[in-house]
Amino acid sequence: MSGSVRGEHADVIVLGAGIVGVSAAIAARQRGLSVVLVDRREPGSETSYGNAGILSSGSISPLNNPSLWTALPKYLTNQHPALRFDLAWSLRNVDWVVRFLANATTSRLRPRATALHGLIGASLKLHRDWIVKADAAQRIRETGWLKAWRSDATAAARAEQALLTEFGIASQLLDRQAISALEPNIVPVYKVGLLHTQTASVDSPGAVVKAYARMFVGSGGEIRRSDIKAIMPDGDGWRAALADGEITARHVVVALGPWSGDLLRPLGYRVPMAFERGYHREFKPNPARALQRPIHDAEASFLMTPMEQGIRVTSGVELTGRDAPSSFAQLDQVVPLARSVAEFGDAVGDVWRGSRPTLPDSLPMIGAAPRHAGLWLAFGNQHIGFTTGPATGAAIAAMIGGAPPPLDVAPFAPDRYIS
Repeated sequence: MSGSVRGEHADVIVLGAGIVGVSAAIAARQRGLSVVLVDRREPGSETSYGNAGILSSGSISPLNNPSLWTALPKYLTNQHPALRFDLAWSLRNVDWVVRFLANATTSRLRPRATALHGLIGASLKLHRDWIVKADAAQRIRETGWLKAWRSDATAAARAEQALLTEFGIASQLLDRQAISALEPNIVPVYKVGLLHTQTASVDSPGAVVKAYARMFVGSGGEIRRSDIKAIMPDGDGWRAALADGEITARHVVVALGPWSGDLLRPLGYRVPMAFERGYHREFKPNPARALQRPIHDAEASFLMTPMEQGIRVTSGVELTGRDAPSSFAQLDQVVPLARSVAEFGDAVGDVWRGSRPTLPDSLPMIGAAPRHAGLWLAFGNQHIGFTTGPATGAAIAAMIGGAPPPLDVAPFAPDRYIS
């Protein structure tokens, strides 16, 4: 097929210019398809902007793993920085809550970890390739990321390391002295650390997505900035109604993250999606006391990471409606704790808030819609969307082209939740 868009018709329309949508657009162009990428905002400006910028090899254990049951009593106080929840939302969505908790068993952990391992491995290969081709290699740091405990949590760290080792993922167990040698500019508050040595990070995830988008345009792709009103079957293809017109295509990819369910509802699909809302704020760094890598404080439940604009401090999960009013309680709780570890100055810019789309098994939807030919679903990557976006998009593009995906996509089939 031709690589150029013909008037208002393309081979593929990709809806959503976050990391998943941009990745699907790149991969489809690489297969010679004409592609229009549509979003209401610039690429990388929504959920893909506000994360910790970690390309995590070891994020194979979903949040609803067996350890959740041990932590649940403290979470139910609704005062813990790791999790806050809106009781009214929880009652309205009790079916999702029950299904989410039902997956937090040992028997359901290994299959999901295996699926995520395949998705992450394929994604990291693409990230490391694309970031060079997109002229953004200066943004990546191959320094790993550190999970650290203030208490003597050696047993917990060893258990996590054992799971990583089972999947061939390298890590190093560290004591207080080793942590200080690794990060000499932080206060030595941590007794135990686990360094994920095969993990990289970037200094601006939003900028990386924008660089990937420029690479897509450079390959002959088209980006159209417009509100997406609806998608409708149109003969043997699809029609996307936008605020400024329409586009038709043989295939349409829904990669709108937390907004995906809204677009699919008129087609009769009810997506069981919840939203891991999260917040971050950036602060002026002290160049003389720099961080070398992202640090996850396991007990205080925050993550701080060096970014282009400063030290980014991220909060835990807020489980509530996607568009509910902001609550800064978790971020207000953890910023002083982060200041007790790393030295940084005043805030830079405003607080950012985003919604990470999560399905009950913490696995994304990657594949064909059950009842509509040419409709492809790519969303639900929860809090590891920046890591897993490239292979999610590449898998969709491969299936559109009738080729084998670069990973086993069976665990991510949309028909496990929608029909």
